[in-house]
Amino acid sequence: MTELRSSDELTPGLRVRVTKQVARTQKVFVTTVEGIIRRHEQKKTGSWYAHAKDDKLWLDRLEIVKDDGEVYVCNIDAHTRVEVLPPEPETVGEAQ
Repeated sequence: MTELRSSDELTPGLRVRVTKQVARTQKVFVTTVEGIIRRHEQKKTGSWYAHAKDDKLWLDRLEIVKDDGEVYVCNIDAHTRVEVLPPEPETVGEAQ
């Protein structure tokens, strides 16, 4: 398992574990998701941000396909940890 140092390393097909932390008044909520990267891109938000491209706030957005097929979309920020996992071994045939 390797922790990524740059969002440039987030390429489609990598199996990753994403851990997000959201600070609240008295707690920190932690969410962890594992899956295969489908897409990584910067997306424009509706928020205005002076001197940025198109005067909008841009965020790194990651789309992950979980093992059950669900697509999980998250924004990557300073409180997000992304780790590269080894690929899942493929199932070799089924019992007959």
